[in-house]
Amino acid sequence: MRGLGVRSRTALKAGSSAAAGLAALGLFAAACATGGTGARDEGPAGSDAVAKGSIKPVVSGSPSKAPRRVDAVKIVKDDPAVSAAVKRDLKPCVADEYPVDVSYGNLTGGSANDIVINVMTCADAVGVGSYVYREANGRYQNVFKTEEPPVYAEIDRGDLVVTQQLYKKGDPVSYPSSEEVITYSWSSTRFVEESRIHNDYSNAVGGSGSPAPDAN
Repeated sequence: MRGLGVRSRTALKAGSSAAAGLAALGLFAAACATGGTGARDEGPAGSDAVAKGSIKPVVSGSPSKAPRRVDAVKIVKDDPAVSAAVKRDLKPCVADEYPVDVSYGNLTGGSANDIVINVMTCADAVGVGSYVYREANGRYQNVFKTEEPPVYAEIDRGDLVVTQQLYKKGDPVSYPSSEEVITYSWSSTRFVEESRIHNDYSNAVGGSGSPAPDAN
């Protein structure tokens, strides 16, 4: 399995959710045929992963109007809060395709969409920086950042959810030992932590792969 950092786990979970959804649909149809109430899946909907190396916006929890697309690469490169290392490594993977994922949604309660930008590596799509920008007076203000790879930020029903994978020495990129999923909500002028979930993974499966990324 090719290592994809945070998104490898997301893809596996999404695939499991899809299979569960198909099974639930079959049970529902069978129950209807016999007059039963059927089965209902009320779990959270899986998010679609954006193709590596593309700027393909995902809208989640956004105001009713269509989002105004932005030049995410320019925003990151012009932002003094972004580290020099991230800016230096933010280069096209192929032609003019950058390893950047962009999501638009309502996180801070403003009249315009907030923007979540994830910067990744080209080779393994490992998240090296996640940022949230809020529009104010026609400009985008950085209101959140984390640059501890592997990291990936998403919008989930109006909250900011940041997944941080953790590695022990010798772990391949595709098989971290654990992860922390941190949920933030907007409070007045900043994001505050609402919850933190720690997941330990079994190392009984897996194989050789790239060594874990250096968080330093």
